[in-house]
Amino acid sequence: MEEKIKGFSKLSKNGKIEWLLNSYFEGDESVLDLLKSYWHVNTDIQRRHDDFIENAVTNFYIPFGVAPNFRINGKNYCIPFAIEESSVVAASAKAASFWFDRGGFKSEVISTKKIGHVHFTWDADKSKIQEFFNTLKEELHSGAQDLTANMQKRGGGISDIELVDKTADEPNYYQIKGTFETQDAMGANFINSILERWSSIWKEKAAKSSLFTEEEKEGLLIVMCILSNYTPECIVRSEVSCKVEDLFNDKSEFPSELFAEKFKQAIRIANIEPYRATTHNKGIMNGIDAVVIATGNDFRAVEACAHAYASRDGQYRSLTQCEVKDGVFRFWIDLPIAVGTVGGITSLHPMVKFAHDLLGKPDSKELMQIISCAGLAQNFGAVASLVTTGIQKGHMKMHLKNIMNQLEVAPEDQVKIAAYFEDRVVSFSEVESYYNKICGRINK
Repeated sequence: MEEKIKGFSKLSKNGKIEWLLNSYFEGDESVLDLLKSYWHVNTDIQRRHDDFIENAVTNFYIPFGVAPNFRINGKNYCIPFAIEESSVVAASAKAASFWFDRGGFKSEVISTKKIGHVHFTWDADKSKIQEFFNTLKEELHSGAQDLTANMQKRGGGISDIELVDKTADEPNYYQIKGTFETQDAMGANFINSILERWSSIWKEKAAKSSLFTEEEKEGLLIVMCILSNYTPECIVRSEVSCKVEDLFNDKSEFPSELFAEKFKQAIRIANIEPYRATTHNKGIMNGIDAVVIATGNDFRAVEACAHAYASRDGQYRSLTQCEVKDGVFRFWIDLPIAVGTVGGITSLHPMVKFAHDLLGKPDSKELMQIISCAGLAQNFGAVASLVTTGIQKGHMKMHLKNIMNQLEVAPEDQVKIAAYFEDRVVSFSEVESYYNKICGRINK
């Protein structure tokens, strides 16, 4: 394909697929069969999926699994995970079961504030800009009343508006910073609409203000209006704790005291070494992202926020913390996370609706707690493996099924291979070699 195509988005779905086949697959009908095989049998559901994004040609499946036995604040949950990585659900479920017998997870939402900015530059006197803001602040509130009315009925709305002077970082750069409560909505559209309204009021009133000269008025430039996905004041804390003597101890060479010490040291390393912290936090996000996706929320925003928060003091660090004090092991996470239970695709995607129903239709605060506990469980399972048996034994055992499918192993042989590797470390080459052996082939 060398020529640029014009008007692609205006083609029908079948027209887009026909173009793809002719341009990149030499009209291969098997590609058409592949794409259609992933269409939903219910045409109404498929049409809804097609409407989620532009240029949709088919669906992309990832497994939807569940992890039972999450006891959070005394309530039992079976948590949905949408993820393709083999060991994530297993590790989370194992950790959940372990802590179920030790009091479960305790979680609290510390704050729920979200932030957005009108970014602008203004080549004018600072004191005049501050005075102008002071006289206009109340009008910024009232001027967005029609946008905030419904949210205010639900207990949300605009919490605060302030002028931020950023001229030390960039010449003539300022922000109108808004703080918002969006209740059960993630709130992106709500916040962005208010910010754009503020920018219009700001620009209109500045043009009429007697504070500024005509030259100063011309120096105002609204750069952009956008919420921030960094939400350091939208925080949930989740934790687990038990007596050290009750800790993980299924290996004689790892008595509880040694496990606690190694675990605590592993978390300490993730706090001082960015190379380790990156992989450590990636493991946390394995659990978090999977639940965020299953519940129809924006995992990219959650990821970006978590990693920014991990770097808030200038060095990238662990999102989890651990202490051993007075014979008690305590492990916790402080997570900045903005999620919603209304709006978006929560009522449009059938599996997202199922996920919310499975969780008992939580509000946004409860969902924050559920998601953070999933991340904490995943991290506990990963670190526990790292400081005892090592990560590969359990991970590759879960990966065994994928390896056998790659090798196209017959079902009856899969049973034999699974039994053989029950107490052996799994690798692709070892599985391939053993498969060739039981098939009577020589592995060259």
